[in-house]
Amino acid sequence: MPEPRALALREFIRDVPDFPKPGILFRDITPLLEDPGAFREAVEALAAPFRDETVDKVLGIESRGFILGAPVALELAAGFVPVRKKGKLPHETLAVRYELEYGTDEVEMHADGVRRGERVLVVDDLIATGGTAAASVRLARAAGGEVVGCSFLIELSELRGLDRLDVDRTHVVLRY
Repeated sequence: MPEPRALALREFIRDVPDFPKPGILFRDITPLLEDPGAFREAVEALAAPFRDETVDKVLGIESRGFILGAPVALELAAGFVPVRKKGKLPHETLAVRYELEYGTDEVEMHADGVRRGERVLVVDDLIATGGTAAASVRLARAAGGEVVGCSFLIELSELRGLDRLDVDRTHVVLRY
């Protein structure tokens, strides 16, 4: 049984059929972001399981992971590090290439974003197949970070993205 907080937040997720292409049901979080109470609840729910952990950095995955990850970092008194698509960061970067259903993609973070031994939490709005999240975990480790876990607002359970993550702790607020 989902916790009451998750049941309340579910009301702020809008289903958009056939976006970005036919056959896809997009889970839109913008109604949640527009409501300050729901936004605060979502950030608190993402951070809650990691409050008793030492978290030095929160990695937020482009682009909605920036919106949620930055306030989670503030909640946990941690720094924030953006993980972006290749070519979007202005300084020296570390990159990880990962497989997509049809091809490959690459994500980057600043090479000095995570230092050796820092404890890292990966945050994103949604996990589907898990490719980008798994690449973000690999980025943190390539920099010498210790990944304490991953936290997602939404999981599309049937796609089994959590299975691709090589981490001990994952947290999901809403499952679809």
